[in-house]
Amino acid sequence: MNRKFLVVSVLCLAALGAVPLFTHNPYYIHLIATVMIYAILLFGLDIVVGYTGQVSLGHAGLFGIGAYTTGVLFMKLSAPLWLILPASIAVTAGFGALLALPALRVTGPYLAMVTLAFGTIIQILINEMDFLTEGPLGIKIPKPSVAGYQITESDFYWMVFTLMLLSLIVAHRILKSQFGRAFEALRGSPVASDCMGVSVYRYKVYAFVISAGFAGLAGSLYAYSEQYISPNTYNFELTVLFLLAVIMGGRKTRTGALLGATVVVMLPQLLDDLDSFRIVASALAVLITVGAIIGVAKKMVSPKTMAIPVGGVIALAGFSFWLDSITDWRLSIFGLMILFVVYYLPDGIVGFVRNLLNFRKGGRATRSASVVVESGKDAVVVAASAGEASLLVAKGVVMQFGGLKAINQVDLLVKRGTIHGLIGPNGSGKSTIMNVLTGIYVPTAGSIEFSGHSVVGRTSSDIALSGIARTFQNVQLFGEMTALQNIQVGLHHTFDSNIVDVSLHTPRYKREELAAIDRGMGLLRFVGLEALALEEARNLPYGKQRLLEIARALALDPQLLLLDEPAAGLTAPDIKELISIICKIRDHGITVILIEHHMDVVMSICDTVSVLDFGQKIAEGRPTEVQANEKVIEAYLGGQTA
Repeated sequence: MNRKFLVVSVLCLAALGAVPLFTHNPYYIHLIATVMIYAILLFGLDIVVGYTGQVSLGHAGLFGIGAYTTGVLFMKLSAPLWLILPASIAVTAGFGALLALPALRVTGPYLAMVTLAFGTIIQILINEMDFLTEGPLGIKIPKPSVAGYQITESDFYWMVFTLMLLSLIVAHRILKSQFGRAFEALRGSPVASDCMGVSVYRYKVYAFVISAGFAGLAGSLYAYSEQYISPNTYNFELTVLFLLAVIMGGRKTRTGALLGATVVVMLPQLLDDLDSFRIVASALAVLITVGAIIGVAKKMVSPKTMAIPVGGVIALAGFSFWLDSITDWRLSIFGLMILFVVYYLPDGIVGFVRNLLNFRKGGRATRSASVVVESGKDAVVVAASAGEASLLVAKGVVMQFGGLKAINQVDLLVKRGTIHGLIGPNGSGKSTIMNVLTGIYVPTAGSIEFSGHSVVGRTSSDIALSGIARTFQNVQLFGEMTALQNIQVGLHHTFDSNIVDVSLHTPRYKREELAAIDRGMGLLRFVGLEALALEEARNLPYGKQRLLEIARALALDPQLLLLDEPAAGLTAPDIKELISIICKIRDHGITVILIEHHMDVVMSICDTVSVLDFGQKIAEGRPTEVQANEKVIEAYLGGQTA
């Protein structure tokens, strides 16, 4: 995180905590407390939306569960505050797990519909279960007391501020740890995440449960803040507002969550009054115009791109002075403002400001990397001794899609410590075999044994952790993460620390994090990328992205490394460097299966070559033998295009 940005953030938080010292107006204190309560929920919602890339429309229901847990515990048991808050978090997290376990087996609009249905069902249950929730009548809850002391409005504000600050720290630490990297990897490439040993389904559930815990805490505080809760409060409109707040503030940033909460709470209040609306519209016009001028001057945006937003906010300011009453236009103006931000500021308000001022995103791993950047050593581990001749044995493998057999009765035997080439024309089934070996596809028939154990039917993450790593024909990096963070996702299996360790920054977590950084730098050094450790993966040249993907696969400490066309699209110098790295990998005791169309690469480094054509193996042997095989010449080398 940029130092200036950090200083500004600390000063803003200090000012936020000092609000009751400057005003005793209960309305303003209550309003800002509501902003902070919403911010707590948004810290959690951003984990689901901003990091894992899932769309949840059920967080209003989770918010309601937290609030009603508080209400029921107080009304039925007269439970104290110290018991109610953790109970609300635990109960809501439990409901989050119940929602996530079935819901996260679907994606996209289906997930949105499932979570929306969950929120609707919760609202109905709260309304109908009057024996527990008092139904439509709602529940009245006084401000909490601690050790007989009745908390005042200002005291409650500071309690909310303290819990919001703790929530911010916990959320930030989680998202800058191995958990946050796993969540972000799910959004970047679910397939690559699974093949890095990070179970997509499991970590989606983790993200949802953690997010639900934050919603439970926010709901509990909201119940105390309003001192009255009813079923109609936790409706579809509220969950849409939560989702819009994350988008407007900016995903993957706690500052954005605070800003988004402020917008959805304060803007409707400001739009109730015409004079306030005129001030807001005029200020917005000035800010956007100045921002556009700076952006054009720095060549960050073109004048054409900024013409519509600048013209729009100036027109809005003029419109505000033309109006005699805002009552009939309030919702329309609010909706237009939201559409403007969503359309023209895809990274949210915080993202726009950060880009405008050239603030660099970064986290703990990035800062720590600068400390150990010179200490990393080549970190490829010798996978295993050559005590067993065969590492991978596949017999009679069939992969059928409908009536098409992409692989038909293929046998494959890969010896330890060798480079085994797999060649053939396009569509011959090479990549399909890769996907079968790594669990992306389950073979229709046949057996596959790796190191004496069957891999058929096992998940991709389980296979990866057992010792099979891979790269992809089309590079599958986590583009928004740095080169080092990509490697750290591959090192996820080296962490034993849990959420508590991460939240408290225990010695075990710190030790594991520093070890992962050091190991990651060693792997980057191994492929010659240590100087680019802090560069986002999407900004790397294509050849460097290929090498980074290999380094990330090596982070799994594999016995078998599957390389799917690693030389595709590379220049001659890059190919020469690639050959050297593959040979070094073999020298470290790691077995390699190499799919490649560059025959000079295959013939120069492979110990054995298998040739596929129309899903069947037509030849196998030493490179020179295969090169002279008439079937190979007819089917591949001399006939079809590689």
